[in-house]
Amino acid sequence: MAKKIIITASGGGHTGNAVSLAQRLEGRADILFIVPKGDKWTRQRVEKYGDIIEVTKGRGAMSSNILFIPRFLKAFYESLRSVSKEYEVLVSMGSNHSIPPAFLAKINGLKIINVESCARFTKGSRTVKILSHIADITALQWEEQKNLHPKGIVYGPLFEKPLYKPWNGGYILVTGGTYGHRMLFDALLKTRLKNIVLQTGRLDPRYYKKRKPEWRIFDFDPDFGKWIAGANIVISHFGKTVLDAALTYRKPVIIVPNPEFTRTVGVEDAGLLAKKLNAILLENITPKDLVDAIEFAFKLKVPEYPDGALNLAEDILKL
Repeated sequence: MAKKIIITASGGGHTGNAVSLAQRLEGRADILFIVPKGDKWTRQRVEKYGDIIEVTKGRGAMSSNILFIPRFLKAFYESLRSVSKEYEVLVSMGSNHSIPPAFLAKINGLKIINVESCARFTKGSRTVKILSHIADITALQWEEQKNLHPKGIVYGPLFEKPLYKPWNGGYILVTGGTYGHRMLFDALLKTRLKNIVLQTGRLDPRYYKKRKPEWRIFDFDPDFGKWIAGANIVISHFGKTVLDAALTYRKPVIIVPNPEFTRTVGVEDAGLLAKKLNAILLENITPKDLVDAIEFAFKLKVPEYPDGALNLAEDILKL
């Protein structure tokens, strides 16, 4: 009988981690995803791997604190209807969105898997710290994360399976993730670069299409892997996209931290992730520095790491 597993997919890199694990569990487990209410992008990414329910997210990376408590309490109520004893394991991929279903899962006797982000080196995520008290396994992606979570188990990075064979499409892929990266995009507009594919996230793509009609520009594509597969270089805010670009599709990466993200880890962590991926860290976001980084990126060689998602999947199936 297939193991029944709940996975929280809370948007952005959390969703990417959920996809990575689901790909290794496919055909061996029945999966229910808990996604943020109204997050159509996350829904489109995970729907091929299992069933979906929506639960309110207390707070996003750039949202206000004012409504956090009432939204958080609402998430507990919504989770009551779905986190039942018929499931055996709940996997938290992080974010405050994972906390209500995780505590209800613990009450109902489910095993709890608590996954730390690939971007955390100097400071553990608050959600992972909270859930470590009830988790059966706290799963880490790098050896350095043992300093943050001494009782955690290192599985390796959770990168996605390649859905396309890597090829040379002759373009540079630039993405700011779910929320976009205004400073990076504005610097890019001031260059003379031609073959650009730009994913804007929640920033309006029409603004950029008007100024660079020759570029391929869109807000979101659930089949984003095809764009990574054909890119010569991938430029992004640090996190799950750069991990998949480097380790799934073997692409040179330029990491450009977004200073607007004040609730996540900072430049030091971005630098440590860049070293792990043999990537370029670009802190000074100017057109010249961006072009110089692109020229240097062509010389980079991508390292190899164990398949952390597969290693974690195997342990989950043994529970």
